[in-house]
Amino acid sequence: MITIKKMAELLETSTTTVSNVIHGKTGEVSPAMVEKVQQLLEEYDYVPNINARNLAKNKSGIIGLAMKACRDKYENFIKDPFAGELTGAVESCVRAGGYFTMLYISDDITEIISSVASWNVDGLILHGMQAEDGLMITQKIKKPMVFIDCYLEETVPQYVNVGSEDRIGCYKITKYLIENGHERIAFIADNRVGVDFERLKGYQDALKEADIVFTEDHFIMLEPNGADLTKALDDVYKRIGDFTGLVCASDYYAAHIMNDLKDRGVKIPDDISIVGFDDNVYSQIIRPALTTVHQDVTEKGSLAVDKLLQMIGHQEIGERVIRLPVHIEERNSVKKIKGTHV
Repeated sequence: MITIKKMAELLETSTTTVSNVIHGKTGEVSPAMVEKVQQLLEEYDYVPNINARNLAKNKSGIIGLAMKACRDKYENFIKDPFAGELTGAVESCVRAGGYFTMLYISDDITEIISSVASWNVDGLILHGMQAEDGLMITQKIKKPMVFIDCYLEETVPQYVNVGSEDRIGCYKITKYLIENGHERIAFIADNRVGVDFERLKGYQDALKEADIVFTEDHFIMLEPNGADLTKALDDVYKRIGDFTGLVCASDYYAAHIMNDLKDRGVKIPDDISIVGFDDNVYSQIIRPALTTVHQDVTEKGSLAVDKLLQMIGHQEIGERVIRLPVHIEERNSVKKIKGTHV
């Protein structure tokens, strides 16, 4: 590839003049010389050396996106609509900001730290980190970083996070079931930490407000095995006779449970009402369409990138922990029944 120095020699001008034209700084260059440089750039298919440019600016031009996924739950994390939408939103906003995205997904925090530390990124966006993960990564890597959907108050006091109103959202959707007459309501998740724990607390808040006693029998803990959900779905099917409503911690599980129950002859919502959380494509294409909590995943990714770029640019970032508002998307998976809380 032709160099700036060689082009300057061919045009009998300075390297500064050629460089100014390449970077759009043509105010002090004659129109004739601008045209000559541009013709030469086209003739040689010149592509600027971004690495060299960034090195001169003392930056890499790279934003790292590290996502921690549960090995037992996902065979391919990006197949989850939430993960796909979030990754796409982050990449698009990073690119619009003049940076490149490097993605790393693992269930091992030490592996994540080792990998992203070697990238020489200008900043990091981190998703799926639990309290101990946040502590480890902030101790090992001293780069600007923004977390998404993390609850790290106990371990990382000054962290920056963009999330959703998880507790409020699950309170609202559980209250919605109660207002439709449901009193025997189960909560379904595959863990009770981080986001799912906050959603569990919101569910419990609604039960308590309605004077419905929560016991551990109300919590159905799923045990996924990658793409094989057989045991998890069997566990739900065995328990549905104990409840009239199911609050699923995600649309991912709500859709799988609905399909499995329908295959077994269970009618939704006549036999059991089901709600979810996310409002992703699953909730919209499943039948009956799923009543769920809507969160704006694209806005979440966009805001996280904005915060990170502000940190990289040493700007005032304002609020450090943001919980974006959520609302109920009412569809057809809930039946109104007679109950004391109608």
